[in-house]
Amino acid sequence: MSEQTYNWSRKSLDELVNFYECEIAPERRREGYDPNQNIPSYQWLVNHGYSGLQYAVREHHGMTLSEFFEQAVGLSDDTAADSPLWPIDNEQMIEYLEQYFRSQQRGSAAESTLQSKRSRLGQFLRHYEHLHGTAAIVARITDVADQPEEIQRVTAVFDVLDENLKSNDSKRRYRSDIDDLYSWLVDRGYGAFNPVRYDHEWDVAKRDNPALAPVQVGQLAAATDGTEEQLIVLGLCAWGLRRSELANLHVENVEIQAESPYLSFDTRKNGPGTVALIYGQHDLEDRIAQLTDREEWDGYMFPSPDARCDHVTGETLNRRFKSISARADVRVRGELPTSKMGRRFWYSAYADAVETVIDRLQSVAHEQGSSDPMVVFRNYLSEEKRREYLRDAMYDRLAAAFEHDVDQ
Repeated sequence: MSEQTYNWSRKSLDELVNFYECEIAPERRREGYDPNQNIPSYQWLVNHGYSGLQYAVREHHGMTLSEFFEQAVGLSDDTAADSPLWPIDNEQMIEYLEQYFRSQQRGSAAESTLQSKRSRLGQFLRHYEHLHGTAAIVARITDVADQPEEIQRVTAVFDVLDENLKSNDSKRRYRSDIDDLYSWLVDRGYGAFNPVRYDHEWDVAKRDNPALAPVQVGQLAAATDGTEEQLIVLGLCAWGLRRSELANLHVENVEIQAESPYLSFDTRKNGPGTVALIYGQHDLEDRIAQLTDREEWDGYMFPSPDARCDHVTGETLNRRFKSISARADVRVRGELPTSKMGRRFWYSAYADAVETVIDRLQSVAHEQGSSDPMVVFRNYLSEEKRREYLRDAMYDRLAAAFEHDVDQ
């Protein structure tokens, strides 16, 4: 199909997201990719006639392709992409890059994380080559006499990224990956200095990811209208799901009849996994019962009103989460919270639950002659008992948040 047929420039952001879900995702699935986990590379889009998507999201919506897939479609920031062809014309530099990634693969980084890093480094080098005529960065860091000029060249690329990247988190990830590449080159003796380490205006501030407070979770729960909205708040805040995972939640993922109910996923960010249903399982049962009465229900907890799609997108759930937040008058630093802030609440609650269990083991550790209760937790409790203690402590925190009386 020709690019003109798609009328990219006339599509709203929601329409582009819907186009991905209804047109691109099925094609990805037919080729063996997981469209809910694998971000397509630019080369794949070109090969399949979708190259106009990049222009549309950049020129009309101020986003890079990565930001579109991560922020609009709702794929995780660190989901795996196709292994990209390096967008530079320098075989020696490509060999350095492949050496670098072989060393990374010997470490503990997940493959999905490495693929995202490949994409970011590829974009950095593409801009570098465009601005400075070559991607041969190694030749320019071998002599410390070249340091002032190279710092300026790298800073010029950061200025381009500063204009193109929408979020501060994206900028931090780019700078961290670029810094790591230069450090590796210096450590391996390929370079004499790291130009990213020296002072320039685009520095990396400490990550500060705000989370919802327990009282705010209670306000959101109280403001929900119906079981479907309740499930959105529960899925993000009580189960800690990513919005793409919640949008894709299917009845086959649900194991409520187990002694300890849980959700089971064949594919998550780092592979198969389960999520404990510590709180809210009755609401999930109500939702399943509600949907079972529908004709031709295909098992998804959030079926799409568009007949071409099985379920809604992660971004759709994010917008609905914001709508609930507006109704509840919940703000984080003056802004409506995003779905990620609900997931961060879960992590914060879980960390508190672990701390509570450890505190309770303090006296046991003392009697065993140890000053560290973590020794008891890790070495003297069975896995089943650790899980039981953590579930109980986590339930207390979730119940305190969700059942909080907002009128008090």
